[in-house]
Amino acid sequence: MSDRTGIFAGDDPFEIARKWLAEAEESEVNDPNAIALATVDKDGLPNVRMVLLKEIEEAAFVFYTNYGSAKAQEIEGAGKAGFVMHWKSLRRQIRVRGTVSREEGPKADEYYTSRSLKSRLGAWASHQSQPLGSRGELMAEVAKVTARHGPSPKRPPFWGGYRITPMEIEFWADGAFRLHDRFRWTRPGPEGDWQVQRLNP
Repeated sequence: MSDRTGIFAGDDPFEIARKWLAEAEESEVNDPNAIALATVDKDGLPNVRMVLLKEIEEAAFVFYTNYGSAKAQEIEGAGKAGFVMHWKSLRRQIRVRGTVSREEGPKADEYYTSRSLKSRLGAWASHQSQPLGSRGELMAEVAKVTARHGPSPKRPPFWGGYRITPMEIEFWADGAFRLHDRFRWTRPGPEGDWQVQRLNP
């Protein structure tokens, strides 16, 4: 695109996304890597929640969660998901849609180990998305897993990552008088070439 310059310039949408995230890390008050993750349940009813994006790989976006959670079950059922990453400080957002696969190997182990001890024990203790009688029950479970797993718990087999491989990425930047700049990158499959199209605001 002849007019795709400035903050939109480049031939690699993942590099643009990494650049925007790095700039947001300097300006956002907190959680610049927060994304609104969208899934659908078995009846096709949408579900959205905030999660933290942990890595922008060469060709995918990665986050981590409990495989028993509602989001994980919906991802496993559909094999697809989408998200929006929005930064008020920069007045920009990135919208992504694509297929999803698990990340449950050494990379998941490495990320789990990098978390604080309390967060690692919390991953063992929480039956995410399941009913909970009281906070006291949760804290009692934390005490149990602390006694069981000690100061160096291994990654739970029910906890790991998901890798979103996009078929579509849209970059949006605020414009004067609501004449925003939007560029949509699309491809037919993970190995396909990207096509870029400017969109009306």
